[in-house]
Amino acid sequence: MYAVIDVETTGGNFASERLTEIAIYLHDGEKIVDEFSTLLNPEQPIPYMITRLTGISNEMVAGAPRFCEVARKIVEITEGATFVGHNASFDYNFIRHEFRRLGYNFRRPTICTVKMSRKLLPGLQSYSLGKLCRELGIVIENRHRAAGDALATTRLLELLLETDRQAIEKQSGYTIPQMIKEVPEETGVYYLHDEQGRIIYIGKSNNMFERLLQHFRNSETSKAVEMRNRAASVSYEHTGSELIALLLESDEIKAHKPLFNRAQRRSVFSYGLFDFTDENGYRHLQVGHQLNGQQPVTSFTTLEHARKYLYGIVERFELCQKLCGLYETRGACFHYGIKQCRGACIGAEAPEAYNRRVDAAIRLSGFMHPDFYIIDRGRHRDEAAVVKIAGGRYCGFGYISPSEAHDLTSLDNCIRQYNDNRDTRQIIQTFLKKNPRTKIIRVQSGD
Repeated sequence: MYAVIDVETTGGNFASERLTEIAIYLHDGEKIVDEFSTLLNPEQPIPYMITRLTGISNEMVAGAPRFCEVARKIVEITEGATFVGHNASFDYNFIRHEFRRLGYNFRRPTICTVKMSRKLLPGLQSYSLGKLCRELGIVIENRHRAAGDALATTRLLELLLETDRQAIEKQSGYTIPQMIKEVPEETGVYYLHDEQGRIIYIGKSNNMFERLLQHFRNSETSKAVEMRNRAASVSYEHTGSELIALLLESDEIKAHKPLFNRAQRRSVFSYGLFDFTDENGYRHLQVGHQLNGQQPVTSFTTLEHARKYLYGIVERFELCQKLCGLYETRGACFHYGIKQCRGACIGAEAPEAYNRRVDAAIRLSGFMHPDFYIIDRGRHRDEAAVVKIAGGRYCGFGYISPSEAHDLTSLDNCIRQYNDNRDTRQIIQTFLKKNPRTKIIRVQSGD
């Protein structure tokens, strides 16, 4: 059975917006066998632009039922059916969030007719519902109203069933494995274990349940099939924060080296770029083995990568080859002869001037500020996640009450220590670039 669903809403964010209309057509693979459609009172104003798009006004929904009044009907009509939608994740997430407000966990297998159309009807100019239906000769009545769009999606589903019924039925007939049923649709790190309890795969997702479902549905590669067949149990750690999930995943893969994380598990950082100051006051940057207790400027998996990186910053900042361990000589380095070194190797450039460029090169390898805390969302409303950076290096993460997130002592005390390496710094830098509004608490020297 297929429950073809379309919703209209007060906006695009399911976490803050509400439903204004829902339509459901229950289809047995041959014909429509039941249907349900109603306006909904969103219990918040409908923006003017949304009214212009859908035609649904505040006056129209004033006397409509609230979602809680039709929730039981939605559960009953979709029970045992596959949730079908055009861009299904939009409709599904809105409905799931409405149920979550009521304390109910609404879950259904899903089929997205956008994805299935791309797969079964390749080469079309557009896969938006309006243009796709126009090209396929499907008439849409009341465009941007739930019933009209849901009925058009039902006709599209019928066409897709005619094109490749086996592909559709294979996806809709999928049952959720018992081992993942208790995994929440939350951000975190998940672990697949074999029959001996060994970790065979570690992953991160903003929706752990959906990501695991994808793993167990995937039969496209031999690796995916083998991993699924070996999996005997699942465990997970809910992090709330996407940044912490990324950092924890990276650390756990390096620690456990799971069989099916082949690419990531090779990221063992054996080499580092170290800095020290000589008796003449010049700062040196040199590549060396990373030993316990040493804190490099940055880390590398191979000597080749480390030396390539050092050559790059020597050229960019006109650093001395000799002071960077790239040219052995008692006199001037080769770059000095071609005017790419300013003479630190022979004392022609003052240490203070040279060291300023070394500082700039080090900053390029790390963060804009050497000491700070990142404050992110926690695992629930009354919690904040904290990531600590000290001396330009990642120290670890923890959780704290939002009311204490301004106190440096409390922030420091909540941190669980983790290893710093090039991967963790890259993860943090990328996250901050993608999320420029992330809350940062800088630590001033002396605090």
